[in-house]
Amino acid sequence: MSGNTTFTMIKPKAVADGNLGNIIAKIIVGNFKIKALKYTRLTKEQAMKFYSVHSERPFYNDLVKFMTSGPIIAAILEKENAVDEYRNYIGATNPAEAAKGTIRALYGTSIEANAVHGSDSDENAIIEGSFFFSEFERFL
Repeated sequence: MSGNTTFTMIKPKAVADGNLGNIIAKIIVGNFKIKALKYTRLTKEQAMKFYSVHSERPFYNDLVKFMTSGPIIAAILEKENAVDEYRNYIGATNPAEAAKGTIRALYGTSIEANAVHGSDSDENAIIEGSFFFSEFERFL
């Protein structure tokens, strides 16, 4: 069953490059409702925990370093079939392969600095959203 809620994070380089407003506007234009929004900066410990699923991968330490390099925006989004709709809307992980007009094609600069994170399943949307928003369940 597909849920109506997903999680996204605008990554440090996109924030540093001044694309925060453009990305939020693009999310709204895509008919996603922003249910919660948080401007924050991940500590090393938080980034390690959030990305623990990748802890054995060779890029893990670089990912943690990147994700702690500046502020991020965490958000809960709502739309019918939210996870799949948002994943399609943001484009492929590699911005060079992302469809024209997608968020990653427009604002991503590399696979790591691909502008935004999007949950890959309803289950992960709940886990990831709960990481940043203690009352996440009320958005379901």
